[in-house]
Amino acid sequence: MEHEKLFEGEYRFMQVIWDNAPVNSGKLVELCDKAFGWKKSTTYTMIKKMCEKGYISNDNATINVLIERSVAEKEATAEFVDKTFGGSFFDLFAAFYGGKKISLKEAEELKALIEEYKEK
Repeated sequence: MEHEKLFEGEYRFMQVIWDNAPVNSGKLVELCDKAFGWKKSTTYTMIKKMCEKGYISNDNATINVLIERSVAEKEATAEFVDKTFGGSFFDLFAAFYGGKKISLKEAEELKALIEEYKEK
């Protein structure tokens, strides 16, 4: 299930929450002030926005994660590959390595990964 896209500032905000959840909203204000220089109102606006997007919940001033970091990262990566490389893993891999050599161990790990995800 794909979730609503996170913009850069939202993703950075979510990283603070993923690293600290469950977290009291007052503590989150302090963390965001330290990390981003945000005022209290900015943090509360972002809490509301992320609740509306379904990434977090705010239960009696305790912020809880509804979508795990790994899920959001997979979705963002898939979107990046689709948008940048037309969904092609091969094109992504070729661009990433750009002619560099890979070790024998890396080649074996890549082969194992391909076997695991290869269509049957």
